[in-house]
Amino acid sequence: MSDARHSSWIPAALLAGLVYVVIGRAFPVPAGSERLWRLLAWLASLVVFGVHFGYERLERRAPLTTALHSAVGVAIGGFGLAAYAAVRELMSTSAFRPIWIFALVAWPAITGVPAFLVAFVVATALERVQRKVDTAASGV
Repeated sequence: MSDARHSSWIPAALLAGLVYVVIGRAFPVPAGSERLWRLLAWLASLVVFGVHFGYERLERRAPLTTALHSAVGVAIGGFGLAAYAAVRELMSTSAFRPIWIFALVAWPAITGVPAFLVAFVVATALERVQRKVDTAASGV
């Protein structure tokens, strides 16, 4: 495997993470329809996750690698949102609470670990299905 292909996952994870941050900040929350907008933000995030996961699968990566790369994108988004919230509070109160240092670690973990587990289970299942299809197609 070439070094270029081996490292091509990093820009994809960074882009996905950036899109998660934009979704988290750009979706308006009009009074009276918070639930709808939160649902739309979740759906948009699910689409980003699916696209990133699909990209990793198209690169024919192993299930563990696919899951790890997809989860890194999610964790980058979690870190970005925590950083945004910390900076926003710092700018509005001129005081930095140490809890934000914890948030910079916790938010990526809280988002990235479940994303890894889901991606790993789905990628493993797809890999098994693909192996069965390939075996049936080859007549073995």
